[in-house]
Order: sequence, then structure tokens, then C-alpha cells
Amino acid sequence: MIKRFENAPFNHANIRLFIAFRVFYNARFYYPVFTILFLDFGLTLEQFTLLNVVWAMTIVLLEVPSGALADLFGRRRLLIATSLLMIAELSLISFAPSTQPEWIFYLFLANRLLSGASEAMGSGADEALAYDTLVAAGQKDLWPKVLDVQLKVQQIGFIVAMTLGALVYDPELLNRIAGWIGFNGELTLRNTMRYPLLLTLGSALVTLLLTLKMTEPPHTESPKQGFFATAFATTRLIIDSAKWIWHTPFALGIILFTMLFDHIIRMLLTLNSQYYRMIDIPEALFGVIGSSMSVMAYFIPPLAVYAASRFRPVVNLSWMSVLMMIGCATFALFIPWYGVLPMALVFVVFMFNMFFGSHYLNQVTPSHMRATVLSFRGLSFNLAYAGISLAYTGAYAWFKQQAPTTLNEAQLERHTFMITSEQFLWYFVMLLIVLCAIVLAAQRAARHKANSEQQG
Repeated sequence: MIKRFENAPFNHANIRLFIAFRVFYNARFYYPVFTILFLDFGLTLEQFTLLNVVWAMTIVLLEVPSGALADLFGRRRLLIATSLLMIAELSLISFAPSTQPEWIFYLFLANRLLSGASEAMGSGADEALAYDTLVAAGQKDLWPKVLDVQLKVQQIGFIVAMTLGALVYDPELLNRIAGWIGFNGELTLRNTMRYPLLLTLGSALVTLLLTLKMTEPPHTESPKQGFFATAFATTRLIIDSAKWIWHTPFALGIILFTMLFDHIIRMLLTLNSQYYRMIDIPEALFGVIGSSMSVMAYFIPPLAVYAASRFRPVVNLSWMSVLMMIGCATFALFIPWYGVLPMALVFVVFMFNMFFGSHYLNQVTPSHMRATVLSFRGLSFNLAYAGISLAYTGAYAWFKQQAPTTLNEAQLERHTFMITSEQFLWYFVMLLIVLCAIVLAAQRAARHKANSEQQG
């Protein structure tokens, strides 16, 4: 093991710290009980939905400005801020007083605001810091190797967090274990519902230690400026990055096509519990399926490294599109038990999409605007996901109104869910055509501009 990490790129401390940061930052032990955790604290379902809208909008508003700040004043500083915000957001609800329910909503509101700000600040800054470390060492071609290890280790961390987080939330299981070791105390849900949060708070403290150990790669000097000069420089960098993306068709294509796959697959994964019920899979197996997919995802990065080195980007886009269409088409068939295979297929595409998006976009992006460009990618992902969520809600309501009046409530819900699920394939095909047209138009504009500059 020691011998393996003596080789580049893992002999760089920033690379090792980047991988560890990704693991601990994403080790959210409360994710398997996310919804019921909020409800068990006394929030209503409507409040839970509102809080998640606040979270998403915070990310959208701060995503690109935070990326520009990372490019201007240092990625390490933004990552330290990310860790501090994570500690603050988790401290608020980990120690929330259960005896004062009138404060709970406001504490969770502050949690969602801080969480969204943390996500936005970390998005792109960690990747930019690690990639520019390799650029400074003349080893940027080794980035796929870093992604390979990072995705594998992150999946292991995800499996541990999901499994342990669900276990410590269950008071009956913990009381049984306590009895085996001679502990006579009686744990209740009021106690155990905080344990996943406390475990995640521990991860947050680790992320702070990791970011403090990072060093800033020599991509730019951090100028000392006043408020207005900082605001102007940030705005200028955002505008310059947006223009660069439009005038660089390859970068524009990477952002648009990875956004295409990402938001549709995230929507399918959001619906997976309802889908599994409809293909007759017992709820007890939902967690097993999720863990199995994470284990399967462990083997995807080496294949992605091979595909990135062996095939041109347009070839990888083509076979991913075919797999995505097969997944969407078979998802809509609702095949009992075997219907889990389409979900596994789109999850595989999701993993390839994550790898290719990072590999290709970092490869072409200038160092001085890397975090900003990566933030534009994150912004496009979140806006697209919000858009498809709203579109799906509207389509579901419309198809429900058009359904036969002879159906009872359960039959109506099942019928509507099946009809709306058929639309994912056509939505993907239509949007793929539109995005191809946009990228081709950008290519023509770039060629025309290049020809005009040569003639001039």
C-alpha cells in the first residue's frame, strides 16, 4: 500500500486531502433517514418541502459567486469556510432543544441556509485546488487516476454512512445491543434521532482539519481589496467565465450534456422508492438495493478511465445516450422484480457522467477561472433538477385529471405514476436534440469568429 502511494499523483498531500475531504464531507449519516428525521423533530411535511426549496435556492444563488471568490482569493479559504459552515449547520440541529418546539422550524431554516451556502462554496473549489496541484507539477494527465480512486473511496464511505446512520437511528436495535453488553438504560427515539447528526458533525470536524492542512496551488495571487473592488472583480470574473464557456463549444457541450444526464437520473433516483413498491419489491430490501448499487459503482471508475483514454468524447456521449434511452424505456415497463435493472443501468450512466464531466471540463478550463467554470456546471445541474421537478409535478397533476373516473384512489395514483414515467424517454430524446443544436450553433459561431480574426 505504501509503495502504491509513493507514485504520482498520490505523493501530493493536496490530492490525498482532496480525496479524504470528498469522503468525509459527503458522509452524511442522516441521509437514509433524512425525511423522517425532520418529521420526528416535529416539522410537518409542508415545512420539510419548504425547507428543501430554501436549500436549493441558496445553492443556486451562491454557486457561481462562490466559485469566482475561490478563483480570486484562494480555493483553500473557501474550503475552510465550507467546513465551518458544515459544522455550524449540524450544530444547530444536533443540539436543538426538543422542549421548545416553536424554535424547531427556525433552527432547521437556519440549518438549510447554512447547508446550501456550504454546498455552494465547496462546489468546484475542492476539485480546482486538486487539479491545479497536478497542473503545477506538470501531471494534469494523471487526473483520471485521481478520479478513479476518489470515486471508489467515496462509494465506500457512502455505504458505511448509509448503513451506520440507519442503524443508530433505531432505538429498538440499540437497546438490544445495549442489553447484550450489560447496559440497563432505555434509549428512545428522542435520543437516537440525534445520533446520525452527531456522527455527521464528527465528519464535519474532520473536514475542517483536512482543509486546514491543504496548501494553495500557485494559480493566482490573492489580492487584498476593498468591498467594492472585490465585488467588481468577482462580477467581472463571472462574466468572463460565462463568455469563455459560450465561446468554447467543447466546454459548453460538456456542461450541457452532463447536465442532461444528471438531472433526469437524479429525478429517477428521487422516485425510486415509489417505483420499487410498484414492481413488488419489499420495503425491507430498499436499503439492500441502494448498498448493492454503491458496491457496483466501485467498479465503474476504471472503466471510465479506459473509455476516456480510448474513445473520443462524442463516442462516449453516444453510447451513454443509448444506455440512457434503454434505461428510460425499460423503467416505464414496470417489470416486477427485474425492473430494478433499469434503475441499476441509469445509476451506472450517472457514475460515468460524473467522471467524464470532471475529466473533460478540467482538461480544457484555464486555471484562473477553473472554480468559477465548475460552479457554472453545478448551477446548471441544480437549475435543471429544479426545472424537471416542477415539470414532473405539473405533468403528474395533468395526467391525473385526464385519468378514467372509474379508478379508485390507489388505482389512480398507480395509473398516473406509470403514465408520467413513460415521458422520461421522450423528454431525454427531445432535450438531447435541442442541446446538440445549441452546441453545433456555438461551434459555427466559434469558427466564424476565428475566421474573422484571421482575416482581420
